[in-house]
Amino acid sequence: METKGRRRAPGMTPEQRREMIVRTALPLVAEHGTAVTTGQIARAAGIGEATIFRVFADKDELLDACVAAAVRTDHVLAELASIPMDQPLPARLIEAGAAIEAYLTRMGMVIGALHATGRRGRRLPPEPVPKASAQPDPAGTGGAGAGETDEHAGRWQSRETAMNRTRDALAELFEPERDRLRLPVDQMASLFMGFAFSRGRSPAGPDVPNPSMEDYVDVFLNGALKDEEGATK
Repeated sequence: METKGRRRAPGMTPEQRREMIVRTALPLVAEHGTAVTTGQIARAAGIGEATIFRVFADKDELLDACVAAAVRTDHVLAELASIPMDQPLPARLIEAGAAIEAYLTRMGMVIGALHATGRRGRRLPPEPVPKASAQPDPAGTGGAGAGETDEHAGRWQSRETAMNRTRDALAELFEPERDRLRLPVDQMASLFMGFAFSRGRSPAGPDVPNPSMEDYVDVFLNGALKDEEGATK
Protein backbone atom coordinates (compact mmCIF):
# COMPACT_ATOMS: atom_id res chain seq x y z
CA MET A 1 0.00 0.00 0.00
CA GLU A 2 1.41 3.36 -1.01
CA THR A 3 2.11 5.70 1.88
CA LYS A 4 0.73 9.19 1.52
CA GLY A 5 3.31 11.83 2.35
CA ARG A 6 3.49 15.57 1.99
CA ARG A 7 2.00 16.61 -1.31
CA ARG A 8 4.52 17.20 -4.03
CA ALA A 9 5.10 20.70 -5.31
CA PRO A 10 3.25 21.30 -8.59
CA GLY A 11 5.22 20.89 -11.77
CA MET A 12 7.20 24.10 -12.21
CA THR A 13 10.43 25.21 -13.72
CA PRO A 14 13.12 26.10 -11.17
CA GLU A 15 12.55 29.79 -11.89
CA GLN A 16 8.79 29.47 -11.38
CA ARG A 17 9.37 27.63 -8.12
CA ARG A 18 11.76 30.34 -6.94
CA GLU A 19 9.19 33.02 -7.72
CA MET A 20 6.45 31.10 -5.90
CA ILE A 21 8.62 30.66 -2.81
CA VAL A 22 9.68 34.31 -2.79
CA ARG A 23 6.08 35.47 -3.24
CA THR A 24 5.07 33.35 -0.24
CA ALA A 25 8.06 34.44 1.82
CA LEU A 26 7.67 38.20 1.36
CA PRO A 27 4.87 38.80 3.94
CA LEU A 28 6.62 36.49 6.40
CA VAL A 29 9.91 38.33 5.96
CA ALA A 30 8.12 41.67 6.43
CA GLU A 31 6.64 40.34 9.68
CA HIS A 32 9.56 38.39 11.16
CA GLY A 33 12.68 39.70 9.43
CA THR A 34 15.68 37.40 9.69
CA ALA A 35 13.88 35.37 12.37
CA VAL A 36 11.65 33.79 9.72
CA THR A 37 12.50 30.14 9.20
CA THR A 38 12.54 28.14 6.01
CA GLY A 39 10.13 25.78 7.75
CA GLN A 40 7.60 28.60 8.16
CA ILE A 41 7.98 29.54 4.51
CA ALA A 42 7.62 25.94 3.37
CA ARG A 43 4.45 25.44 5.41
CA ALA A 44 2.94 28.66 4.04
CA ALA A 45 3.80 27.57 0.48
CA GLY A 46 2.45 24.04 1.03
CA ILE A 47 5.75 22.41 0.08
CA GLY A 48 8.47 20.45 1.80
CA GLU A 49 11.32 22.42 3.30
CA ALA A 50 13.77 20.51 1.10
CA THR A 51 12.07 21.99 -1.98
CA ILE A 52 13.34 25.42 -0.95
CA PHE A 53 16.92 24.21 -0.96
CA ARG A 54 16.57 22.74 -4.45
CA VAL A 55 16.33 26.28 -5.83
CA PHE A 56 18.13 28.33 -3.14
CA ALA A 57 21.57 27.52 -1.82
CA ASP A 58 20.68 28.65 1.68
CA LYS A 59 18.42 30.96 3.66
CA ASP A 60 20.64 33.98 2.92
CA GLU A 61 20.15 33.50 -0.80
CA LEU A 62 16.38 33.29 -0.27
CA LEU A 63 16.40 36.50 1.76
CA ASP A 64 18.46 38.20 -0.96
CA ALA A 65 15.83 37.13 -3.48
CA CYS A 66 13.10 38.58 -1.26
CA VAL A 67 14.90 41.94 -1.15
CA ALA A 68 15.34 41.84 -4.93
CA ALA A 69 11.61 41.17 -5.35
CA ALA A 70 10.71 43.97 -2.94
CA VAL A 71 12.71 46.57 -4.87
CA ARG A 72 11.59 45.46 -8.34
CA THR A 73 9.40 48.00 -10.09
CA ASP A 74 7.40 45.67 -12.38
CA HIS A 75 4.30 45.84 -10.19
CA VAL A 76 4.23 49.61 -9.85
CA LEU A 77 4.86 50.00 -13.60
CA ALA A 78 1.89 47.75 -14.34
CA GLU A 79 -0.27 49.84 -12.01
CA LEU A 80 0.84 53.08 -13.67
CA ALA A 81 0.09 51.62 -17.10
CA SER A 82 -3.43 50.64 -15.98
CA ILE A 83 -4.46 54.16 -14.92
CA PRO A 84 -7.35 55.30 -17.17
CA MET A 85 -6.24 58.16 -19.39
CA ASP A 86 -9.78 59.54 -19.71
CA GLN A 87 -9.62 60.77 -16.12
CA PRO A 88 -8.63 64.38 -15.36
CA LEU A 89 -4.91 64.88 -14.77
CA PRO A 90 -5.29 65.36 -10.97
CA ALA A 91 -7.09 62.02 -10.67
CA ARG A 92 -4.43 60.28 -12.76
CA LEU A 93 -1.65 61.69 -10.59
CA ILE A 94 -3.42 60.77 -7.36
CA GLU A 95 -3.60 57.16 -8.56
CA ALA A 96 0.03 57.27 -9.64
CA GLY A 97 1.12 58.69 -6.30
CA ALA A 98 -0.82 55.99 -4.45
CA ALA A 99 0.84 53.26 -6.56
CA ILE A 100 4.31 54.64 -5.83
CA GLU A 101 3.48 54.99 -2.15
CA ALA A 102 2.31 51.36 -1.97
CA TYR A 103 5.53 50.24 -3.68
CA LEU A 104 7.68 52.20 -1.21
CA THR A 105 5.69 50.80 1.72
CA ARG A 106 6.14 47.20 0.55
CA MET A 107 9.84 47.73 0.00
CA GLY A 108 10.28 49.51 3.33
CA MET A 109 8.51 46.79 5.29
CA VAL A 110 10.75 44.03 3.92
CA ILE A 111 14.06 45.88 4.08
CA GLY A 112 13.18 47.54 7.39
CA ALA A 113 12.28 44.22 9.04
CA LEU A 114 15.52 42.63 7.86
CA HIS A 115 17.60 45.60 9.00
CA ALA A 116 15.87 45.71 12.39
CA THR A 117 16.63 42.05 12.99
CA GLY A 118 20.32 42.32 12.24
CA ARG A 119 20.69 41.88 8.50
CA ARG A 120 23.00 44.77 7.65
CA GLY A 121 25.89 45.46 5.36
CA ARG A 122 24.67 43.34 2.45
CA ARG A 123 24.53 44.99 -0.96
CA LEU A 124 21.11 45.72 -2.37
CA PRO A 125 20.33 43.34 -5.25
CA PRO A 126 20.02 45.04 -8.63
CA GLU A 127 16.75 45.64 -10.42
CA PRO A 128 16.62 43.10 -13.26
CA VAL A 129 16.98 44.63 -16.71
CA PRO A 130 14.13 43.50 -19.00
CA LYS A 131 15.35 41.14 -21.70
CA ALA A 132 13.72 43.22 -24.40
CA SER A 133 15.82 46.24 -23.45
CA ALA A 134 19.07 44.42 -22.77
CA GLN A 135 21.82 45.63 -25.07
CA PRO A 136 24.94 43.66 -26.01
CA ASP A 137 28.17 44.89 -24.48
CA PRO A 138 30.09 46.44 -27.38
CA ALA A 139 33.37 46.02 -25.51
CA GLY A 140 32.65 42.39 -24.78
CA THR A 141 33.35 42.87 -21.07
CA GLY A 142 29.93 42.14 -19.58
CA GLY A 143 30.23 38.39 -19.26
CA ALA A 144 31.29 36.26 -16.34
CA GLY A 145 34.61 37.26 -14.83
CA ALA A 146 34.34 40.85 -16.02
CA GLY A 147 35.35 42.03 -12.54
CA GLU A 148 34.01 44.10 -9.69
CA THR A 149 33.94 47.33 -11.70
CA ASP A 150 31.65 45.82 -14.33
CA GLU A 151 29.43 44.33 -11.64
CA HIS A 152 28.99 47.70 -9.96
CA ALA A 153 28.37 49.35 -13.32
CA GLY A 154 25.69 46.75 -14.07
CA ARG A 155 24.01 47.32 -10.73
CA TRP A 156 23.98 51.08 -11.26
CA GLN A 157 22.76 50.73 -14.85
CA SER A 158 19.89 48.46 -13.84
CA ARG A 159 18.74 50.80 -11.05
CA GLU A 160 19.00 53.76 -13.38
CA THR A 161 16.98 51.81 -15.95
CA ALA A 162 14.28 51.15 -13.34
CA MET A 163 14.06 54.84 -12.45
CA ASN A 164 13.92 55.81 -16.12
CA ARG A 165 11.12 53.34 -16.77
CA THR A 166 9.15 54.78 -13.85
CA ARG A 167 9.70 58.32 -15.10
CA ASP A 168 8.62 57.33 -18.63
CA ALA A 169 5.45 55.72 -17.27
CA LEU A 170 4.65 58.91 -15.37
CA ALA A 171 5.39 61.03 -18.45
CA GLU A 172 2.66 59.12 -20.30
CA LEU A 173 0.16 60.36 -17.72
CA PHE A 174 1.07 63.98 -18.52
CA GLU A 175 0.99 63.51 -22.29
CA PRO A 176 -2.66 64.58 -22.93
CA GLU A 177 -1.92 67.95 -21.28
CA ARG A 178 1.42 68.44 -23.06
CA ASP A 179 0.41 71.79 -24.60
CA ARG A 180 -0.73 73.18 -21.25
CA LEU A 181 2.36 72.27 -19.24
CA ARG A 182 4.99 74.82 -18.25
CA LEU A 183 7.75 72.23 -18.69
CA PRO A 184 8.26 69.24 -21.02
CA VAL A 185 6.46 66.07 -19.97
CA ASP A 186 9.66 64.24 -18.99
CA GLN A 187 10.66 67.08 -16.66
CA MET A 188 7.18 67.18 -15.15
CA ALA A 189 7.38 63.42 -14.62
CA SER A 190 10.76 63.78 -12.88
CA LEU A 191 9.42 66.51 -10.61
CA PHE A 192 6.35 64.49 -9.71
CA MET A 193 8.43 61.38 -9.07
CA GLY A 194 10.55 63.38 -6.62
CA PHE A 195 7.36 64.62 -4.95
CA ALA A 196 5.94 61.11 -4.66
CA PHE A 197 9.15 59.49 -3.43
CA SER A 198 9.72 62.18 -0.79
CA ARG A 199 6.18 62.00 0.60
CA GLY A 200 6.79 58.76 2.50
CA ARG A 201 9.84 60.09 4.31
CA SER A 202 7.91 62.51 6.59
CA PRO A 203 10.63 65.20 6.40
CA ALA A 204 8.78 67.43 8.88
CA GLY A 205 8.94 64.76 11.59
CA PRO A 206 6.38 62.46 13.23
CA ASP A 207 4.57 65.31 15.01
CA VAL A 208 3.56 67.05 11.78
CA PRO A 209 0.72 65.37 9.83
CA ASN A 210 1.70 64.28 6.36
CA PRO A 211 -0.48 65.97 3.71
CA SER A 212 -2.83 63.69 1.84
CA MET A 213 -2.00 62.58 -1.69
CA GLU A 214 -4.81 64.85 -2.89
CA ASP A 215 -3.12 67.82 -1.18
CA TYR A 216 0.25 66.88 -2.66
CA VAL A 217 -1.18 66.73 -6.16
CA ASP A 218 -3.10 69.99 -5.66
CA VAL A 219 0.04 71.85 -4.58
CA PHE A 220 2.08 70.20 -7.32
CA LEU A 221 -0.35 71.30 -10.04
CA ASN A 222 -1.56 74.62 -8.64
CA GLY A 223 1.24 75.90 -6.44
CA ALA A 224 1.42 76.86 -2.78
CA LEU A 225 -0.21 80.31 -3.06
CA LYS A 226 -3.91 81.10 -3.04
CA ASP A 227 -5.41 83.60 -5.44
CA GLU A 228 -6.56 87.06 -4.36
CA GLU A 229 -10.04 85.82 -3.40
CA GLY A 230 -8.52 83.34 -0.95
CA ALA A 231 -9.27 80.24 -3.00
CA THR A 232 -6.60 77.86 -4.18
CA LYS A 233 -5.46 78.55 -7.72
